[in-house]
Amino acid sequence: MKLTKTLLATTALTVAAAGAHAESHGNMANDMTLVSWGGAYQASQDNAYVKPYVEMHPDVSVSWDESSNEAVAKLRAMNEAGNITWDLVDVVASDAIRLCDEGLALEIDPEEDLAAAPDGTSAEDDFGDLLVSDCFIPQIVYSTTFGYRTDMVPEGVDAPSEICSVFDLETYPGKRALEKRPINNMEWALLCDGVAKEDVYDVLETEEGQDRALAKLDTIKDDVIWWSAGADTPQLLADGEIFMGSTYNGRLFSVIEEQGQPVGMMWDAQVFDLDGWIIPAGLDDAALARVKDFVKYATDTQRLADQAKFISYGPARLSSAPLVGQHASLGIDMAPHMPTDPANAKNTFLYNYEFWADYRDDIDAKFQAWLAK
Repeated sequence: MKLTKTLLATTALTVAAAGAHAESHGNMANDMTLVSWGGAYQASQDNAYVKPYVEMHPDVSVSWDESSNEAVAKLRAMNEAGNITWDLVDVVASDAIRLCDEGLALEIDPEEDLAAAPDGTSAEDDFGDLLVSDCFIPQIVYSTTFGYRTDMVPEGVDAPSEICSVFDLETYPGKRALEKRPINNMEWALLCDGVAKEDVYDVLETEEGQDRALAKLDTIKDDVIWWSAGADTPQLLADGEIFMGSTYNGRLFSVIEEQGQPVGMMWDAQVFDLDGWIIPAGLDDAALARVKDFVKYATDTQRLADQAKFISYGPARLSSAPLVGQHASLGIDMAPHMPTDPANAKNTFLYNYEFWADYRDDIDAKFQAWLAK
């Protein structure tokens, strides 16, 4: 009974705060264009954030644009043209850092723009170290890892459980799927070429290190299908066109648990990353007021926990973690499917946001030239 009363009180306070926040912003736009990645992740955002927000504000219309993988280039072009058509953009942390550095994303004040935790803990303390940029509003911790077809594991061979199985075509023959960008691929290549985990980025910042990573990738290049959209690898796995492939852990959760495909997860050297919102610089006052109202609601403690009902990504707020429960439709406990679960996080690789913010453009050009050979 006490818990029920606490929840009711928290709900009342949240609704009251949201109302006061909206009132303080005066006139707000009634339409928003949100930019995300499509697929299961965007659906989880829609279910956890957008639908309940629109239910509270029936005059608001929300449309989605699935262009997050092109967010940096498109925001640069919009800024140059003086025509910002997006209101809120979901990006990975390194892209948020780049956009912030270039003045294309709005700086936020966590104390003013984000809701405190239910116990009064400030948003700044609740998000903690995940506030990696002055413009970044974290939502989730996710990982990029590998899935493999359980029915294609060669007879008499153990299922792949180590990252270097990706480069072992003799033991594990078949096509691989890798993302069509250097990030993660270069790190995995160096790890499997004998570079110690703690030395990977020191090696990768040199021309020799970059060439070394590409040489390792050369050993499997003829057997790689390159993907650009997060949905590609799950589809390739479901169709049996590849033996193994990288993608986001939430995509693999969907193909395994929701679709029941014969696919296994390989958590070794999963690359932790952050995903969250940036507000484009240059919005008019009405658009900005609406976006800030939505963001304060969509990133509160309960909303981030609610997203975990629909996809296996860890919420970015400390106060949200204890509220993660069961999958909305499957009824299974979601905690063991999170990349941060101790059983899954025995050997993780920590993505270096600053490195890729600094080196992304140069290494990407080199990687794309290598791909074209």
